[in-house]
Amino acid sequence: MNNKVLLLYTGGTIGMVQDGNGSLKPFPMEHIYDLVPELRKCPYQIDTCQLDNIIDSSNMTPSFWVDIAEIIERKYDEYDGFVILHGTDTMAYTASALSFMFKNLSKPIILTGSQLPMGVLRTDGRENIICALELASCREAFIPEVGLFFENHLYRGNRSTKVSAENFDAFCSFNFPSLAKAGINFSFKPHLFLPKGTEPLEVRKCFDRNIAVLKLFPGITPEVVNAILNAENLHGVIIETFGSGNAPTEKWFIDAMYNALKRGITVLNVTQCKAGSVVMCQYEASCEMNRIGIIGGNDITLEAAVTKMMYLLGSYPNNPEYVRKGLQLSMRGEMTVPC
Repeated sequence: MNNKVLLLYTGGTIGMVQDGNGSLKPFPMEHIYDLVPELRKCPYQIDTCQLDNIIDSSNMTPSFWVDIAEIIERKYDEYDGFVILHGTDTMAYTASALSFMFKNLSKPIILTGSQLPMGVLRTDGRENIICALELASCREAFIPEVGLFFENHLYRGNRSTKVSAENFDAFCSFNFPSLAKAGINFSFKPHLFLPKGTEPLEVRKCFDRNIAVLKLFPGITPEVVNAILNAENLHGVIIETFGSGNAPTEKWFIDAMYNALKRGITVLNVTQCKAGSVVMCQYEASCEMNRIGIIGGNDITLEAAVTKMMYLLGSYPNNPEYVRKGLQLSMRGEMTVPC
């Protein structure tokens, strides 16, 4: 029996065509075969659906992540794999969020998109859709995790980040190899795949949006830091630090962080560098943060850090120690934990 794949459209450039006036508008997913006639050659069944509210991915929120997850949850037993068409701007956030939401995943969920609309002659969307569907239906190398496919590479979703607004190779995974590459044939790296879930699927849908990202820069003032740390109802902060996790050692900065921690705010340290890792206490400039209880984020991406913190705070709102523990563990392969 042929495999069945569900193609889910959420919005974004990949689903756009030009109308008679030259304006871009979404096309109905049920007409995907008219736009990509090559799909008629696929040896598997493709069904389509879309969100009730198609959005630009810049408007993506946790409520839309829940909508996407609930569609997949309802259809999970009917299909062998899932492809999500998504705008590129927040695709890495959605891929990361979904990876945390689906526990014991045993089927591929592949996100893809495009830099040029499907209705444009040189669109990259056609190839991205075809390859993503091939990967979601592939029996030779089953990939039981949330992936992101773009410009010939399949990345682990929670390891990916957008790096270009102009080039077709718009995504990269700096701290973890790609899972597969599309050439004349697909080249797979099954030793890198997450293990297939053997327990019943669990879909967790609670996110706490009361977090903030504090990006450090030379000359940052106490007023700016304290304005963020004292925001009303703040539950978590991600600090984007320098290099391997370094930050100012001035007393006012450490005191501000310590006071936030005393108020029960969870603080996670991630590096501003695209490649590399936070190593607490490698330099003196991170030792004080380690001493007061700030958590090191290792080589996690900002996108994964944001969604993981939202997920943990939302799922375990009354268990701060579990949240701290979860942030230090690799839950879905999102970071490398030193031995």
